[in-house]
Amino acid sequence: MNPAKPETKIFGLSRTIFFLGWVSFFTDVSSEMIYPLLPVFLTSVLGMRTTFVGLVEGIAEATASLFKLISGWLSDRLGKRKALVVFGYTLSSIIRPLVAAATMGWHVLLIRFLDRVGKGIRTSPRDALIADSSLDQEHGKAFGFQRALDHAGAVIGPLLAFLLLTYITQEYRTIFWLAFIPGMVALIILIRGVSEKKPTYSGPVSPKIRLSLKPFDRRFKFFLFTIVIFSLGNSSDAFLILKAKDAGVSVTLLPVLWVVLHLSKSLSATPGGILSDRLGRKGVLIAGWLLYSGVYWAFAWADTSGAIWVLFAVYGLFYGLTEGGERALVADLVPVNLRGTAYGLYNFAIGISTLPASVLMGFLWETLSPKVAFGCGATLALISAILLWLTLKKIEKRE
Repeated sequence: MNPAKPETKIFGLSRTIFFLGWVSFFTDVSSEMIYPLLPVFLTSVLGMRTTFVGLVEGIAEATASLFKLISGWLSDRLGKRKALVVFGYTLSSIIRPLVAAATMGWHVLLIRFLDRVGKGIRTSPRDALIADSSLDQEHGKAFGFQRALDHAGAVIGPLLAFLLLTYITQEYRTIFWLAFIPGMVALIILIRGVSEKKPTYSGPVSPKIRLSLKPFDRRFKFFLFTIVIFSLGNSSDAFLILKAKDAGVSVTLLPVLWVVLHLSKSLSATPGGILSDRLGRKGVLIAGWLLYSGVYWAFAWADTSGAIWVLFAVYGLFYGLTEGGERALVADLVPVNLRGTAYGLYNFAIGISTLPASVLMGFLWETLSPKVAFGCGATLALISAILLWLTLKKIEKRE
């Protein structure tokens, strides 16, 4: 394949990566005007149980994971990524605000399902497009930038919801309808600002690519295994909202608490990605998982609103240390012509574990206690960090 024409740089980033970051920003403004309020909307307005909250989030993410797997592979076979990205963002942006019309729990479940179908279709091709549009030694920086703007949007979204709840209306449904506007802005930027990027590689033609683990080496396969173990303890963050409510944080302040979390994520994402470029992916990733374990143990025992505010801020650093590094590590471990398939497998491994993780969290919460539920997640994160360190160390010695 012939090398693609170099893209214009904007603040040291390719044009595609720069605008994909802003697409993520406006999409998350839309999404996060709704998401922080959704658990309370389900339980308080629609009268659903906590276990149903876990079921909704688990099914939503498991659905997304399946479509991430297929769309990533399809983008490799077609040799095109942008069309899938546009279709996925369009579906989510149109469907998401319809939660405002929901009158029963299954309505929300269906809307979340379709929203996550859109997310699934766009995510793996987008990640592969980011990897294709950045240098090998700057993958962490590129993914960190995208995650930073994604989380920045998640700061603005809840802040807008808070301001609307405080000064304009107490109606959740009105806020959900208004979330349609930033979603449309994201689509305009995506269509006009993002270009298809053809990666440079020498290998088999795309139509021969199969959806299989066979082309990948044992390092990537083991990485997927550890991701599954970790993800089984990484339930939906909706449970953190419920924990905050139980600890005394008022419903009106929940969007602000969500702002704190995503501000922490946003500020740490780019530095965390750059750190993985400079210090290596494995060490930074393990540090992030250990931090997750410690924070979840702290959540298990936190019983004051003050402690919750601090923990939400610290918890955001876990994302900063791991999100960019994990995605960069995928690009490091796989052939260029299989990036879409690899990101599909990576995202599938995470998403397919989310359903049992969220249902388990809800079950342990209701039948035993929140302490046991959070303790389970903390333990699995610790095991994953140790397992990744021991096994990758052994593989490195053999090589």
